[in-house]
Amino acid sequence: LPKILFEEMPVIHMDPVPLHEDKTPAMHYACPVYKESARKGVLSTTGHSSNHVMDIALPVLNEHVLKGDPSKYWIRRGVALLTQLDD
Repeated sequence: LPKILFEEMPVIHMDPVPLHEDKTPAMHYACPVYKESARKGVLSTTGHSSNHVMDIALPVLNEHVLKGDPSKYWIRRGVALLTQLDD
């Protein structure tokens, strides 16, 4: 979606499963989820940002794979999910 800064993501239902039952597609983008659009936060003692919530594995189409890396296309575009937009 060219020139669109924010687009609503459909609701994602998460169902925890044991690792041996994980069906994450091999070609996926580990999309970061942030609390707010400023991709910064205070680093905790564990070294994680207070703004980063988690990563969500989003499937990647073949036409978006650059040089064998399914994430590169989306990383170059700075794609991330936000729990809320700034006012």
